[in-house]
Amino acid sequence: MTLVEHLRELRSRLIKSVVALLLGMVVAWYFREAIFDLLSKPLVAAMEQIAEEKGVDAKLNFGGAASPLMIMLKISLVAGLVLSCPVWLYQIWAFIVPGLHRHERKYTLLFLGSSAPLFVGGILLGYWVLPRGLEVLLSFTPPGSLFENILNIEEFLSFVLRVLVVFGVAFLIPVFVVLLNLVGVLTGERIGRWRSPIIFFIFVFAAVATPTVDPITMLLLAIPMCMLFLASEIIARMFDRRRRARLIAQGIDIDAIQNAGKVDD
Repeated sequence: MTLVEHLRELRSRLIKSVVALLLGMVVAWYFREAIFDLLSKPLVAAMEQIAEEKGVDAKLNFGGAASPLMIMLKISLVAGLVLSCPVWLYQIWAFIVPGLHRHERKYTLLFLGSSAPLFVGGILLGYWVLPRGLEVLLSFTPPGSLFENILNIEEFLSFVLRVLVVFGVAFLIPVFVVLLNLVGVLTGERIGRWRSPIIFFIFVFAAVATPTVDPITMLLLAIPMCMLFLASEIIARMFDRRRRARLIAQGIDIDAIQNAGKVDD
């Protein structure tokens, strides 16, 4: 394919992804009130807990006349992103597939079967972590009848949606590591050499991405990410062994190719 054809293919994939996202938003808009109640539950649970323990009064507040509309649009956008994830994840894969060998294309079902559940699983984990994180943040409010913590509902939901999306995307990282291995960009050996700095980066990312300063919330994101990354390394090494065996069967000098790669590194 020429560069122009690649750009046309990319445009086509983007259009299909956007259409799926818009359709997901329409469906989510119909259930916007139920989704709003669902997203508010972590804060309600945190407010009840902190009120019981410290006597801190926390309330939600709409910032202006347009806030309810903007909140529902934002909720519909993120919910549409989740609902349409099988489509836009497939479009990513379909854009890469032409560059793969025929035997590698059979992993399409593996990619689609793992990426969407991982994305949704990350969001569910983030939703489970949220009440604890909000409780920690609200606990810094001084106790007593003189103080109230009046939360702007738009800022709160932006915070919640950001956390959920971060957890969801974080769980997709191993899938893209395996993708890079399939297209020949990363080998299992190279991933293994980078294992220590990548795990360190995962913990740094978890510390920055999680909403609180407590180590438990950070570990709840970092540990699953590390386990998924190690699993992706094992899968990449397995694919490398199969690729090596196939090339040897074809009479290709693997050692010469590897030595040339090491010289380039």
